[in-house]
Amino acid sequence: MYDMRYLLSCWVDWDALPAQSYVRGIPAIASMGTVDFAGNVTFFVGENGSGKSTLLEAIAMAFGFNLEGGTRNFAFSTYEHTTELGEALRTQRGGRRPQAGYYFKAETFLNVARMATIEYLDPRFNYAEMSHGEGFLAFMQSVKREGLFLMDEPEAALSPQRQLTLLLYLHQRAQEGSQFIIATHSPILLGLPGAQILRFDDAISECEYEETDPYQITKMFMDDREGFLHHLFDEG
Repeated sequence: MYDMRYLLSCWVDWDALPAQSYVRGIPAIASMGTVDFAGNVTFFVGENGSGKSTLLEAIAMAFGFNLEGGTRNFAFSTYEHTTELGEALRTQRGGRRPQAGYYFKAETFLNVARMATIEYLDPRFNYAEMSHGEGFLAFMQSVKREGLFLMDEPEAALSPQRQLTLLLYLHQRAQEGSQFIIATHSPILLGLPGAQILRFDDAISECEYEETDPYQITKMFMDDREGFLHHLFDEG
């Protein structure tokens, strides 16, 4: 993949973060130093509540994206939303400015689709008339120019086959010079060759694909489904 990054690294200005901020209680964020983005595709992986979506949202704020999701042109909001970490996050950027980009959030996509249809009245933005998964993919593939693209759990409404479609899209766009930062639980997406994987645990650290929980748990289940379920049900 070409190294044409828009975001090189980020870190927290702790003096700019309120002393009582909830962010200080997230271990991976509380111990965070400088996070370096080593290539054109970086995955955030970790349990729910580990801080990966919190950091992704702060990056979105730093680049001026609507915090409900969408491109910089999606200026609407359905609720008041700020992020304490976003106010305190500092970034080192590459020499190029993104020509395009978006922030995709699975949990608010229907709001974005509905408001985009109302605001723009353009068939390209009529995601609400598509199935959930079709709308997800159409939005992700809607921007053709190079840029920075942030995705929070893009696999949420995608079948395994559609996840492979997204995997191919990521591969092609990264080779063309776009940069992606993606929070995911998908063992399919995490398998993208050459991608950087940052694991959110007690700290943020790089790991190999085979070291991720999504890969290990899926492999254990597929290798011995009956034994896995027997152990699970006995434990339950």
